[in-house]
Amino acid sequence: MKITYITNLYPPSIIGGAEIVVEKITKKLAKEHEIIVITNNSKNEEKIENKIKFYKIKTNIYPVKNQLTESTILKPLWHAIDLFNINAYKEIKKILKKENPDIIHIHNYKGLSPLAFKAAKDLKIPLVFTAHDYSSICIRANLLNGKGEICENPRIPCKIYNKIQKFLIQDKPDIVTAPSGFVMKQLENAGLFSDARKIVLPNPVETETQPVEKSYDTLDILFVGSLSRHKGPDILIRAFRELENDNLKLHILGKGPDEDELRKLAEGDDRIIFHGFLSGDELMGMYQRANVTVVPSICYDNSPIVIYESLMNSTPVIASRIGGIPELVRDGYNGFLFEPGSVVELSRILKKISEDPSILKGLERNAYESSQKYSIEDHVKRLEEIYRGLL
Repeated sequence: MKITYITNLYPPSIIGGAEIVVEKITKKLAKEHEIIVITNNSKNEEKIENKIKFYKIKTNIYPVKNQLTESTILKPLWHAIDLFNINAYKEIKKILKKENPDIIHIHNYKGLSPLAFKAAKDLKIPLVFTAHDYSSICIRANLLNGKGEICENPRIPCKIYNKIQKFLIQDKPDIVTAPSGFVMKQLENAGLFSDARKIVLPNPVETETQPVEKSYDTLDILFVGSLSRHKGPDILIRAFRELENDNLKLHILGKGPDEDELRKLAEGDDRIIFHGFLSGDELMGMYQRANVTVVPSICYDNSPIVIYESLMNSTPVIASRIGGIPELVRDGYNGFLFEPGSVVELSRILKKISEDPSILKGLERNAYESSQKYSIEDHVKRLEEIYRGLL
């Protein structure tokens, strides 16, 4: 098969887990199929890497990878251009006409315009869409308001934006997938993709690893993610500082807009270490060393890659009971769940394991075993079945 992936980011450009998932999938599929990737860039570029043909296209006043650092003054303009980006539409359609793929699979599309859906359907090519977040129903993609709280009642500009976007993408995909049932439910509640077949397909991980033996001389607690309030790192730091044990260390991996504030919050506690952004073997080494990974999100996380990566390295997960997280973390089986935002409850769990690390033994075994059902091989086979079904 000849398959075109449309994704706003592709490694080494990384903001979240979606682009990591797309890279894993495309590299596996490229061994048996012809793969084309259309992605966003600061300039137009065409090249072939690892048997994958890339079209990197410039579509807006700045590339989507700059979204976190660009001026807030420019962001409304960027979103307005993206919504009606005729140039992006024409460029994507031109590439699709040239390549004439059997299947088009859209992942995160902000920066490549919702008109990418129209470009695919204009050519009557079967279309699959994967919802990695809430971009289809929220301009911020995380269902949070400007205060960083769950958005119960969107502002009028947001409602107008969502209505226009719904008109542009509604009824375009033949099949919609999402890594969690929670996200799929949000799309259904918003009245999106009513005519499409819907499939919950969890994210994939490499399962060729072996169970990891842990040391308990020092309990290493790990946070991996964006240093942004909605991911809850401040909640973790506050909970950690409630504990007086000297045998604890908190490792914070990532970067983000709230890093300076978080460093101030951790000031004076030598047990808290900021490592910056890590990837590849360095990141995997941190998971293997860690005794637990904490995912303290206060937003409706979809299906965080950090949980999959932690489980595959035999590392139990302590996480907020929110969004799609409880579909991956079973309380008392491969980790613990706590009420989102509760410093007290999280601190209590951390205190419990610090006083009796033997609790972790069974959780580690279950963490590794639960990761095995998310193998990249099974994921790719399922995708091939979906694609062939459309053909």
